[in-house]
Amino acid sequence: MEEIRILTPFIKLDQLVKFAGLSETGAKAKILIDLGEFNVNGECCTKRGKKIKPGDIIEFKNKKYKVVYEEPAEEEKPAE
Repeated sequence: MEEIRILTPFIKLDQLVKFAGLSETGAKAKILIDLGEFNVNGECCTKRGKKIKPGDIIEFKNKKYKVVYEEPAEEEKPAE
């Protein structure tokens, strides 16, 4: 199972699809999601705005991806 590392507490499904390179564009990601091509934690998901959190398992074309949180490096952290 491959890991998709995110730097935020959650990411929307359509953003994750594009970020992970599972779709070339956001428009194609939207279509794939609308067609029910993605399973989230074992269930078909057609909600583009579904919040994906660390620990969630995404399945696409019989491949599984685990979403994991990665602490941003010091230079990437927003100023407080």
